[in-house]
Amino acid sequence: MRSRDTIISASWRRSLAAGVDPGVRAAPLVYDHTDISTARAAHPLRELVPLLRHTLLQIADEAAHIMVVTDADGNVLWRDGHSEVLRRADGIGLADGFAWAESVVGTNGIGTALAAGVPTSVYGEQHHIEVLHGWSCVGAPIVDPDTGAVLGCVDISGIAKSLPPATVALVGATAQLAESHLALRMRESDERIRTRHAARSGLLVSCSGRVIAGERFQGERVSLPSEGGRVVLPDGHVGDVEFLGDSYLVNPRRGTLPRLSLNLLGGAPFAEYSGRRVPLSLRHAEILTLLATHPRGLNAEQLSFLLYGDHGNPVTIRAEIHRLRAQLPGAVAAKPYRLVGEVDADLLTVRRALSTGDLDTVVNRYQGPLLPRSESFEIRRERNELEARVRSEILGKGNATHLWSYAQTSGGHDDVAILERIMSIVPAEDHRHAAASVRLTHSC
Repeated sequence: MRSRDTIISASWRRSLAAGVDPGVRAAPLVYDHTDISTARAAHPLRELVPLLRHTLLQIADEAAHIMVVTDADGNVLWRDGHSEVLRRADGIGLADGFAWAESVVGTNGIGTALAAGVPTSVYGEQHHIEVLHGWSCVGAPIVDPDTGAVLGCVDISGIAKSLPPATVALVGATAQLAESHLALRMRESDERIRTRHAARSGLLVSCSGRVIAGERFQGERVSLPSEGGRVVLPDGHVGDVEFLGDSYLVNPRRGTLPRLSLNLLGGAPFAEYSGRRVPLSLRHAEILTLLATHPRGLNAEQLSFLLYGDHGNPVTIRAEIHRLRAQLPGAVAAKPYRLVGEVDADLLTVRRALSTGDLDTVVNRYQGPLLPRSESFEIRRERNELEARVRSEILGKGNATHLWSYAQTSGGHDDVAILERIMSIVPAEDHRHAAASVRLTHSC
């Protein structure tokens, strides 16, 4: 678990990167009276507000604190508590309709809890903006047990330099209590759907894409169309979809698994999947690289650590996996996260070719360093190791074609040893000899 100091330090870095002005006097208003009524009515936490009030409000009022409930973006939807603190809160925009995202007002109990994905306390001068230095806040995110998405934040705030140590545990327990009620309602809804469609054969899937009945994939997620059609299941097989009104019925087909091809070396990363070329963001390419090199799979905590070290956030990884699975449906299984079906990655092909001494394949597939823009320690380690192995094998055993192919990569373009080796084995009248000579002149 990350320490509180680590969470605050990471939050300050994000606040500075976002350009939040420490002299901001109040949070900005995002909802007027009409808009906030609509937002409250549509929000999934609306029915849990009485529970949150019952759990926290008496304690908050007695201790001269206020309770705040926000949406997933940190916009305040409900608040209550000590009258004097409410009045003071009005002056800084800690009130209904105002935005408390970290990117807007910097480090604070609401925005930082949402960004970190864990219960978080922010006291006094730990706040990024100066007007909050006389406040203390403890916030905890509330996560939807159905989708895994963050629904909002519950927060206790007060005009003091700190809050009792038990406040963090209390606010965190309140968020967990809310999640337990949501989970109970989800299970009750699942049971009603299962009973209603008990005579159907196949996989029964909720409207959020969660498998709730069937012999396989219980609890897994699939990316579903809004109407009938085909869907790729978690193991990569295809299923036919029928919309039932309150859920979906999926009947798996027998057939071969889609082939996933990953191009991670050299230029912009992309995947080829089910006949489509899919450009990959750097974060998605990093995740796929780690899954390709860990075929037994990794959980969110392991992925987060390998990518970002102690500053990583498993909640962020889960959200990225959710988006990645929508982009490559059926390619990534869960529990743990792993690639399914036939997987071909240029990184893995080059590794195998190096092991067997197949330099033709090495130079054909090695188009440059692995994800050169990645700052992940694990990716950098893999990148440096692969580059060193490729260079060593080609320099020691490669012919002119191998050497010249490597010289076209970013790592080999100005490599003195590679260029000198080319000149030593290529005739002077060969264009490669002249090109290597020019590059050597420029590199000296």
